[in-house]
Amino acid sequence: MPTPAKQIKDAVPISASAGPKRRNSVPLRLKVPEPPARPGEAPNFDNLMLSDAGAVRRPDTDASPGDMRDLCYSLIRVLDDDGVAQGPWAPTVSPDLLRTGLRAMMLTRAYDDRMARAQRHGKTTFYMKCTGEEAIAVAQVLALDPEDMCFPTYRQQGLYITRNYPIIDMMNQVYSNAKDPLKGRQMPIMYSARSHNIFSIAGNLGVQFMHAVGWAMGSALSGDTKIAAGWIGDGSTAEGDFHAALTFAAVYHAPVILNIVNNQWAISSYQGIAGGDEAPFAARGIGYGVPALRVDGNDFLAVYAATQWAADRARSNLGATLIELFTYRAESHSTSDDPSKYRPAEEGPSWPLGDPIERLKEHLIKIGEWTEEQHEKLHAELAADVRDTQRKAEAIGTHGTGEGPSPKLMFDDVYKEPDWRLLRQRQEAGY
Repeated sequence: MPTPAKQIKDAVPISASAGPKRRNSVPLRLKVPEPPARPGEAPNFDNLMLSDAGAVRRPDTDASPGDMRDLCYSLIRVLDDDGVAQGPWAPTVSPDLLRTGLRAMMLTRAYDDRMARAQRHGKTTFYMKCTGEEAIAVAQVLALDPEDMCFPTYRQQGLYITRNYPIIDMMNQVYSNAKDPLKGRQMPIMYSARSHNIFSIAGNLGVQFMHAVGWAMGSALSGDTKIAAGWIGDGSTAEGDFHAALTFAAVYHAPVILNIVNNQWAISSYQGIAGGDEAPFAARGIGYGVPALRVDGNDFLAVYAATQWAADRARSNLGATLIELFTYRAESHSTSDDPSKYRPAEEGPSWPLGDPIERLKEHLIKIGEWTEEQHEKLHAELAADVRDTQRKAEAIGTHGTGEGPSPKLMFDDVYKEPDWRLLRQRQEAGY
């Protein structure tokens, strides 16, 4: 019997011309996703996968992920066009909780508006608004326990405001003045509130998903009762951290809620570039065996109900849930961005799922727990409170004016016990 080496030596070479000829084949090409409309064109939402309010079923908390695949391709909605709660996902919540949520969303928007204007006046270098997305952070954090750990990205201001983190501390961080709680070490809007169980925002997009899963695993390993929640944008789902986080969350049944905020645009990149046209982002949970929900992110009640369902599942040791929050970034990506360069100017106001604040307001009015007069009064009060707080923060200092954090603070909080080399560097710097 010939040896393998001889078999290879004696093998008859395959002719390059063997097999069918392909000279008449269609040329290959790639698909480059394009948004339905560009500047100068009419907004087009024909491609949206929407469900009627109340039409999507609500599975039991302990349902198998394999039995929930349809929920990735539908959209959980509770509030109809008239502000009436519909269907099995309508949560049983008190009017007081709804008013708390409405106030937090309104305060978040008032804060955003003030800080964006401050940036335009040169009082800070950079700012990012969450206009149109307020229901996501506010409703979700209200559905969580105050002790649960949150791992946000840069558009969840509502987490801090709903958990009563002082707005003046947020402003001081944006201005990087002498009272900046982060001592000038982070760029504006990258807050950190450990005392309120909110992890530091990272500029490396996607890493917070890994952090959330790791923290949740640590909580389970220590026999604790706290769960974690993380947020990521649609564009960041294309990062490797997203998939690594899902792998660990699925394999170890980590008690974590992983939220994808699909606001249609990642800076100037349409969400289709990250794969949103091929399948809903929620469907990525299917391949990992993780239950996934697709939720109307502008519907406060739907967001609250879905988060509560996922939290109950995590607390019952049934593992992680992936939630795609379907919303729209109503304004620019940041103060460094001009959205008129890549999308129709009328697209935001035409968004078919409306404004989250207006929708919750209409619901409260519909059930007799709110009025237009109360709403206008609260709006004026919150605007005045934010303006007064801004004056106090600016009295301490803004970007380029007043005192900033002392350079000597750069040596603090690096090690638990100061390293001798750090002490020497501090002495050499004159501090």
